Amino acid sequence: MAEILAFFLGAGIFLRYSRRGVRKTIWSLRNRLYVTYLFIAVVPICLILLLALIGVYILTGQVGVYLVSSELERRTVSLRNTAEFLLNAPETRRSEALREVSRYFSKRFPGMELLIRDQKEIRIPPDASIVAPPPGWGTVSGILERDHQLYVWAHAEAGDRDVTLLAPLTPEILSGLVPQLGEVTYMTLAEDGKAQPARKRRLGIQRKTMEQEEEGARDALPPPANRFDIVVDWFTLTPVAVWEQPLKMRNVVISVRTRFSAVFRVITGEQADFSEKFAGIIFAAVAILFLVVELVSLIIGVNLTRTITSAVHDLYEGTQKIRQGDFSHRIRVKGQDQLAELSSSFNRMTENIERLLEISKEKERLQAELELAREVQAQLYPKTVPALKTLKLLAACNPARMVSGDYFDYQPLLESKVALALGDVAGKGISAALLMATVGSCLRTQIRHCLDAPKQSGNGELPMPVSQLVAQLNKQIYQDSAPEKYLTFFFGVYDDASSLLTYTNAGHLPPLLIRNGQVTRLDVNGTVVGAFPFAQYGESAVELISGDLLVCYTDGITEPENEYGEMFGEDRLIDVLLRNAERDESELVNAVMDAVRSWTASSELQDDMTMLVARRV
Repeated sequence: MAEILAFFLGAGIFLRYSRRGVRKTIWSLRNRLYVTYLFIAVVPICLILLLALIGVYILTGQVGVYLVSSELERRTVSLRNTAEFLLNAPETRRSEALREVSRYFSKRFPGMELLIRDQKEIRIPPDASIVAPPPGWGTVSGILERDHQLYVWAHAEAGDRDVTLLAPLTPEILSGLVPQLGEVTYMTLAEDGKAQPARKRRLGIQRKTMEQEEEGARDALPPPANRFDIVVDWFTLTPVAVWEQPLKMRNVVISVRTRFSAVFRVITGEQADFSEKFAGIIFAAVAILFLVVELVSLIIGVNLTRTITSAVHDLYEGTQKIRQGDFSHRIRVKGQDQLAELSSSFNRMTENIERLLEISKEKERLQAELELAREVQAQLYPKTVPALKTLKLLAACNPARMVSGDYFDYQPLLESKVALALGDVAGKGISAALLMATVGSCLRTQIRHCLDAPKQSGNGELPMPVSQLVAQLNKQIYQDSAPEKYLTFFFGVYDDASSLLTYTNAGHLPPLLIRNGQVTRLDVNGTVVGAFPFAQYGESAVELISGDLLVCYTDGITEPENEYGEMFGEDRLIDVLLRNAERDESELVNAVMDAVRSWTASSELQDDMTMLVARRV
């Protein structure tokens, strides 16, 4: 136990100090390049050579097995053809056919026995011990296992007549299938223990050759052509039939023991002379050539490594100076290669760093101003929702950037009225946000002026129609903004007492009125605001009944596109609204926003999304 603990302790200490030594060694770029060269040049070459050797070994074994298997199959087919020939041979030519068969197969299959059953049994040789196979075989040929011995056989039958040819398959015969190939033997995968009931039943591998046969087969292995002509052992699984059980197959392992030169001679048919002296001279010449190439490569690699490490060292010193804040430091530029270009780029980088720092500070300042503008814009939106008896209001705006060009507002008027507004400024960013702030300020100023006017009626109504108020807003925006700046605008006044909504839609998307599961689009009463100074606007009125849902929205809801360029569209918006019409106003707005984001499959908004929802209770 103490020895084991000491071993593991020593191994841990060795690994720890080895890792520390390796890290210290390869800290230098030069040593790291040497190690890299070792792994990307030397190791792959060794692996390729090993892979080539393994591939040649496997290929040689596979080819040897294929040669034996194909020759065995060819002879088996000829044996079956012979059995069918004898089966169909007429009585007058049977004797002549038997003599031809015996003479032909005496050398190809030593020990072959023949049995013909018709009116009588004919055996060749006459003292042959061959017996008729069990019924159920039919016409068949191949390799057969009988009494733990392999045979090559063929059986053909027609009516009451059958022919059986049976020849033992020994290692000597297998080795002689392909001359000069090598030793061929077999092993049967048999179920042991049937004849020994006292032993446990087990599955074993049993060698099925006699000593004389093994010696004869071993002599078939050709001598090596040179010191590199190693022995190749390979095997294959071959199905064999079982004598006692017709049509049942089991596997036999046929192994081939050969050499590289033997397989090459069999394939090419040449008797090549691979003498040791000639092979040694060739190997020595190739080895010397490889050594010279390796030495030249080493010298070139060292010179290139010094060039690389020198440039990297200069870059390292330059980075240290930069880290200390010395932006005036310049490194040497030598040569006209990529490393020289890198050094020049470093010098140009140091010249630009200070300027980039100034730009970064300016960007931070602009970001802070944008954040401040966002906070200011958030103050422009209404803080509270007017409390009405018959109408519930909710508005939400999700800007695509830091600030938004969309505008919404609801302002309480005298008595029981409230003004609703929703606008979409053309463009995005700071310019759109500034115009949005101008619109909000102008609208609130005009509403306050109307409420304070001496012509105000006593019932809380505006002294001018909503269409005239939008016309006045159009003129003021046209005068106070650039010619290319305009917005779409929806403005309405809701009377809580009469449930009547009077509105003007200046080029904005028609709001949707959902009533009893049906969708109605409100009117459009004129063109956009701020584009034409003398534009005229009309107005419309709609009475809201209990259960009505009015949805005003900007094009950031319907125009976002998916990855195929398809817009979300008004139809999908209506579908979402109908499916969520009974839900709370905030849940309804969230459902629409989530549906648009899912459609675009992007976390970034393509445009400002703004909705104003009014529900008649």
